[in-house]
Amino acid sequence: MNWKEEIFNISSEEEFEQIALRVFLYQTENNPVYKEYLQHLKIEASDITSVEQIPFLPIEFFKSRKVVSTDKEAQATFTSSGTTGNLTSRHFVPDLKLYEASFTKGFEQYYGAVSDYCILALLPSYLEREGSSLIYMMEKLIKDSEHKKSGFYLHNHEELIATIADLKKQSQKILLLGVSFALLDLAEKFQLDLDGVIVMETGGMKGRRKEITREELHAFLTKKLGVQKIHSEYGMTELLSQAYSKGDSLFFTPSWMKILIRDTYDPFTYEKQGRSGGVNVIDLANVHSCSFIETQDLGKIHPDGSFEILGRFDNSDIRGCNLLVNE
Repeated sequence: MNWKEEIFNISSEEEFEQIALRVFLYQTENNPVYKEYLQHLKIEASDITSVEQIPFLPIEFFKSRKVVSTDKEAQATFTSSGTTGNLTSRHFVPDLKLYEASFTKGFEQYYGAVSDYCILALLPSYLEREGSSLIYMMEKLIKDSEHKKSGFYLHNHEELIATIADLKKQSQKILLLGVSFALLDLAEKFQLDLDGVIVMETGGMKGRRKEITREELHAFLTKKLGVQKIHSEYGMTELLSQAYSKGDSLFFTPSWMKILIRDTYDPFTYEKQGRSGGVNVIDLANVHSCSFIETQDLGKIHPDGSFEILGRFDNSDIRGCNLLVNE
């Protein structure tokens, strides 16, 4: 089956539902961890007839089990960042072309052709370790931009600022993407005028800074960097797709990705639009792993289809089925 052709050409809710159910059946047959999880829940795959009935695999499984739906050898193993002593998630990816297609098509759905941009990356914490899916994505996008100034700029802020100034004179489209603490470092040292530059944060202080709310972060960055809005990227090690926000922390997904908000106390029921709860993600590009993931993020969905990320569950607050996680 040509999953790429099926997944990336979804054009309606009906198509999404049909393909999601097919992916679900495929994964219940080919993913031993997911299959065992359903057995513990006493759920028969044949009884599932809608997306809302599909059980979502708690994201913690990626820390203790090999979550795969194929016998193919992994071309890459992506790992999450974590503090010393903590288990990290592992995502085994047998088809990097599928990942590349997902992040490229997802980016272009909201921002246009990658080749239109000069892409500047501030991702020091990610470059300091191996196995980052974000670094893999950015290396590929930087390469595909085909701009000689695209690249990772790390701590050389003066060179970065001079590069942006030159690019602005040429009316070049610019994407400056950085982890939150790196953008804060830049904003604290310089008062800039980046009007016209897309400044995108990927979240996270990675232990470098005190955590602040996204609203506080964006308010400081817009003031110090001279932009109207701060864009955001929402992704994670366990996924192969990303959602994007063009401002106001309102994220939109590509057509093969969907967000559902589960009840905080009952992981098998869903909240109405506008009510907060746990974030469940359907990522159909993740066909060779698990496409139905129960995250530890808190969020809510709006009537226009956008969603917000409001924070994370504390470990003590995580409710739901933890079967198999520690086995």
